[in-house]
Amino acid sequence: MNDTEGRAPEEPKPDDQPRGGILMGRPFGVPVYVTPSWFLVAALITWIFGSRLADVLPDLGGARYLLAFSFAVAFYGSVLVHELAHTVVGLRYKLGVRRIQLQFLGGVSEIEKEADRPWREFWLAFVGPLLSLLLGGAFWLGLRAVEPATVPGVLLAGLMVSNLVVAAFNLLPGLPLDGGRMLRAVVWAVTGNPMRGTLAAVWVGRALAIAVVLGLPIFSSSQDVERSATEAMVDGVLAAVLGFIIWQGAGNSLRNARLKEVLPRLKVREMARRSIDVPADTPLGEAMRRAREVHAGAIVVVDGRGEPIAVVKESAVSAVPEHRRPWIAVSAVSRDLEPGLTVPVDLAGEQILDTLRRAPATEYLVLRPDGSVYGVLSLTDLERKLTAALQGRAAGAN
Repeated sequence: MNDTEGRAPEEPKPDDQPRGGILMGRPFGVPVYVTPSWFLVAALITWIFGSRLADVLPDLGGARYLLAFSFAVAFYGSVLVHELAHTVVGLRYKLGVRRIQLQFLGGVSEIEKEADRPWREFWLAFVGPLLSLLLGGAFWLGLRAVEPATVPGVLLAGLMVSNLVVAAFNLLPGLPLDGGRMLRAVVWAVTGNPMRGTLAAVWVGRALAIAVVLGLPIFSSSQDVERSATEAMVDGVLAAVLGFIIWQGAGNSLRNARLKEVLPRLKVREMARRSIDVPADTPLGEAMRRAREVHAGAIVVVDGRGEPIAVVKESAVSAVPEHRRPWIAVSAVSRDLEPGLTVPVDLAGEQILDTLRRAPATEYLVLRPDGSVYGVLSLTDLERKLTAALQGRAAGAN
């Protein structure tokens, strides 16, 4: 499956984001990763396609599996072209592309921002299937120049059919497929409301997921009455996995759309905790006592001039037994203020997540315009606020 994963910004996490697999290159400056799941599907393609080649090219013998593996690699090369089409348009519209992943059942282009206009959304989604259609046509032209019952003929025929199938599948009008994003763009353009477009494409996507799980095995059996039990089982498993991916992707698309709606209401000024300043050698127990006295929820470590140099980590404090807190300095449970760990107090909306994603942490020092300390923004508070807002938005939509 191929899709353009345009999204509202993800909630930042304290750990660095996963690399995403094996780095294969950086076309247009965008990293391309192959995930471990690709090797599983490549082996599956090699086995199934290689078994079929025994009927078409019986003289190949065991070499047919090498040909089948070559087809798997060439097919995912076509998938990469599909994703690069999304990438080029995303970069053209200045939406940002975090990475491309080649994985189980296809690829994903991780577009950082949502398109701001429906026609941009439509073109960003449509360009991938369009490139797959053009590739299918190119392989068809190549097939006409060779004998069908030859190695080049079999490869070209397989790539032609697979690219046409990829294009047709991705044009199905349900999220998270490209066709679902196109449907979303059309409904958005007609109604002027992107959320209505998202809801329409999400429910069509869920219907498609059910249709795939129930219909794909039936369709496969109707096309080949001599299928083995193993082939029937493989078809059933693939249908279940594909249906699950579509259903989950549709749900994630709806969640991201709701997140985008609630983001403008988030303000650092309202979420920041009141803090106290203590020197680095202050015992943790004493610092916590002072914080309780003034009803502060965070502790900032300062140097001899009173300048902030670190923020005490709540998770590290929780890991220290209460009886040991009088004997441990706050410097032992704090994180130095590295670049990116200070945020302005007037930060709001999507800018909050964009800023925090650039420097993942659990606490951030919040500064006033004059550089003085306003408080501390805790990632747990942000996550709690987002969760409450999303649950409230979902309840209001039901």
